[in-house]
Amino acid sequence: MGILNNIFSKIFPNAQAAVGNVAGAMKDKFDNITGNVKEATNNPTQNQQNGENKAPLSEVDVMSILDNLAKKYPESLNWKTSIVDLLKLLGIDNSLDARKKLAQELNYTGNTDDTASMNTWLIKEVMKKIAEKGGNVTHLFS
Repeated sequence: MGILNNIFSKIFPNAQAAVGNVAGAMKDKFDNITGNVKEATNNPTQNQQNGENKAPLSEVDVMSILDNLAKKYPESLNWKTSIVDLLKLLGIDNSLDARKKLAQELNYTGNTDDTASMNTWLIKEVMKKIAEKGGNVTHLFS
């Protein structure tokens, strides 16, 4: 398992407990979509009338999940802007070697010896990936 997947596994199981069974809801949504693909292409107007074009599931509030974890953590962490602290909060190896592996996994094109630039890029990229996975992190970038 890659480091990014490890991050997801630490965040999203907690989110499922907070907002209900997200995985089950996603499976149901996926089954609805795949089960109705033929019908949708044959008669899209009828499908809209039947309510099959439902609104997307609400996003997981990653900010609250991580804030709650941070409240229980024995030291103060700046996880919103520090990849080192985010990884520490999640109990994931935050060593330079691990961060270089994460940078490689996320296709970082900069110099990994410039750790300040790499770390800044990593926290933004990880938050972007969390958002793509269904996590609401938009207020971190305002």
